[in-house]
Amino acid sequence: VKPQSLAATKRSAKGSSWYIVVRFAANLGILKTLTRVSCKFPVIFCSFNPKALTLGTTENSAGHRRRFRYRKGERHCIFSKRSLCRAGRKAPGQAGASCISLSNETLIVEADVADPESVVYLFKTLKEQFARLDVLFNNAGGGSPPRQFEEIPFEEWQRVINVNLTGTFLCTQAAFGMMKEQTPMGGRIINNGSISAHVPRPLSAPYTASKHGVTGLTRSTSLDGRPYNIVCSQIDIGNALTDLTARMAEGVPQPDGTSRPEPTMDVQHVADAIVQMTEFPLETNVQFMTIMATKMPFIGRG
Repeated sequence: VKPQSLAATKRSAKGSSWYIVVRFAANLGILKTLTRVSCKFPVIFCSFNPKALTLGTTENSAGHRRRFRYRKGERHCIFSKRSLCRAGRKAPGQAGASCISLSNETLIVEADVADPESVVYLFKTLKEQFARLDVLFNNAGGGSPPRQFEEIPFEEWQRVINVNLTGTFLCTQAAFGMMKEQTPMGGRIINNGSISAHVPRPLSAPYTASKHGVTGLTRSTSLDGRPYNIVCSQIDIGNALTDLTARMAEGVPQPDGTSRPEPTMDVQHVADAIVQMTEFPLETNVQFMTIMATKMPFIGRG
């Protein structure tokens, strides 16, 4: 799908980021690459069929990729807070905010996972279009520059917590309500944790605290969802090769004060693991999964 062919559908959908995402989301039944280009706002990807839906959120800062396999017959939805808001249109979640239906399989909605009203609007739109939600993948995440503890600005702390932890809570809460009310009742929620949910990197207090919070939220969701057939998992990822982690080949700070290169792994393996987690019946749950570059300094870190 080229930009000019989409323009007739919705002229406000400007920018290569929209077209790249829609292009791959529209090709059903094949290996998809959801390409995220540089953007400081959260983006949410969904795929739907009567049995499975995957919802992911990410705060983009450097065009990294996730690859998922979608089966024939699935429906796809993309939620994004992007240049549409900055072009003078209404904020995500407000009446009249952009909602683009490209087909029965693809929907685009502007949203911000850190804004309660926006998340309500997002899931309301999702429910109206697709009726049910079976799998939620909370993938929103962002970090902050390495800083000495006493030099961390409050605004920076708050931004990381808002996206990583509050965003995960708000989307989980909205999904929980849908899964509890739908027939058949239940669903699966997968949270993107981190190796930092176990042990920190140097000078990363906001990110580390947010990911430890996600682990607590995962445990509470698992317990509170048990009576309603809602299961919750967490995948902790270490050194998947993306634009964000490419710097690891040049060297990253170590606990002993030195800087050393670290091994990475193909991000496709992460996508494969997430897909595998979604394919189990609800009577089976991968409570926690750690997937990492084999030789990265995790065991013994800190």
